[in-house]
Amino acid sequence: MENPTITGVMLNQMFQAAAQAIETQAAQVNALNVFPVPDGDTGSNMSRTMGACAHALAAVDADAGAGEVARAAATALLRGARGNSGVILSLLVRGMALALRGKEAATAADWAGALQSGVDAAYKAVMKPAEGTILTVAREAAVAAAFGANNGEDMHAVFLATVEQAKDTLARTPDMLPVLKKAGVVDSGGQGLVIILSAMLDVLEGKAAAAEPEQDVPPEHDAAASAEDESAYAYCTEFIINKRKNVATKDSLALRAFLESLGDCVLVADDEDFIKVHCHTDHPGKAIEEALTFGFLTDLKIDNMHEQHREKADSEPLKAIGFVAVASGKGVAAVFRDLGVDAVVEGGQTMNPSTEDILKAVEGVAAQTVFILPNNKNILMAAEQAAALSAGKARVLHTKTIPQGMTAMLAYLPDADAEQNLLAMESAYGKVHTGLVTYAVRDTEFDGKRIHKGEILALEEGHISFTDGDTMRAAVRLLRDLADKSTAFITILYGEGVNAAQAETVRAEIAGRFPQAEVNVINGGQPIYSFILSVE
Repeated sequence: MENPTITGVMLNQMFQAAAQAIETQAAQVNALNVFPVPDGDTGSNMSRTMGACAHALAAVDADAGAGEVARAAATALLRGARGNSGVILSLLVRGMALALRGKEAATAADWAGALQSGVDAAYKAVMKPAEGTILTVAREAAVAAAFGANNGEDMHAVFLATVEQAKDTLARTPDMLPVLKKAGVVDSGGQGLVIILSAMLDVLEGKAAAAEPEQDVPPEHDAAASAEDESAYAYCTEFIINKRKNVATKDSLALRAFLESLGDCVLVADDEDFIKVHCHTDHPGKAIEEALTFGFLTDLKIDNMHEQHREKADSEPLKAIGFVAVASGKGVAAVFRDLGVDAVVEGGQTMNPSTEDILKAVEGVAAQTVFILPNNKNILMAAEQAAALSAGKARVLHTKTIPQGMTAMLAYLPDADAEQNLLAMESAYGKVHTGLVTYAVRDTEFDGKRIHKGEILALEEGHISFTDGDTMRAAVRLLRDLADKSTAFITILYGEGVNAAQAETVRAEIAGRFPQAEVNVINGGQPIYSFILSVE
């Protein structure tokens, strides 16, 4: 099979097929989570990240070259990245786009060089890269591609070698990371990358041609009412299409599908004589041109939502320091707001926000400097990307748990500058010890412990401490392990599945055991974790 180059059209199809493949297999990738807790979301993060890419590429001109397609993909992935796996994926494509800049089509050598450029970009962004992860799979795949290209092999042979090496490296990841071997699984991020590369190879071989993926459509009652702040697109576009008399009108469903490929918040209300349209898009001209094929337009209105948002923010007096926190649970979010957080981005385990979600929250805060509190280790990289895109406005506090974020806010000094607060807040949250109570989602053996599905799991600083059959008993035992005679503050955040009386039972027992400590109970309402516990 001869495939001398990858054209822009083909590369677009490759990315579209990859998005479909990872979406289909997201659950299998999620299941590779080494911890038997209900927060495995690598597949979901990679799927939603690739979904942002597919959405953007659906609007790219058909005659765009490979370099332009790669650039559009990289831009969409950068802003749509979710979780560490999604961010690494975006970095890989960003590096590839830099290598393919200006190219109408990619040769075998171009592909190999682009893949290596992507690997270099990803490794630079990860402070402590570990062997046996998606990075290892990508790196060894790039070496195989370069070897083939240097030996004069054609595009198909080079791409095939890329995929075969990725699969081989993935199979060896348990030998590189003991935690994978103990859990009996391969690396989830590496598995996601293999799925993506394999789908791209299928397009190259003519086995699959990607159709435009379906986009999530907001309910009609939400479409027009959705706050413009919630859309990633620049222009709110509204108009009425007056149907031509005595002429067969095209199906409005086709118009809806077209508009969904251009943006979001689509509302197409079809009446006997007219069609009312609302959508958010970066290409209002394309929306109008398509609409004109259905009839003539009236009541045309196009608003730049980003400019309106900036004007609103600019009209507010700038304070020195503002805060954006990531949190899930109404009670948890309320606590952060009470502590002075300006914007709370909904997210956490199983629902990591995208880079764009965090960036939009930062841009909406009228402050010279905005501190981002990710409150989850899997959100750190997306927060760092958002900070990089904020043109120096945002800085990231590396809070990895909800209690760390709360303690950081309590340490905020209103009269101090950003640097002084950075040091004070880092010092404060560094002293926090966190415990979590959740449940096992499968039978497994981990860290020498035999764990059964449905068993209560107690985690100390992210590591499984013990299992139990009772949630409240596990919470008490975990707090006894975390606290000692020097403990001054204990916080009990109770979530879904736990009521106030049960939380009070835990508080009373712990207060009796540690009379010197101030024990606070908060209805966090957080999902997945029955209790989030902190000791200082």
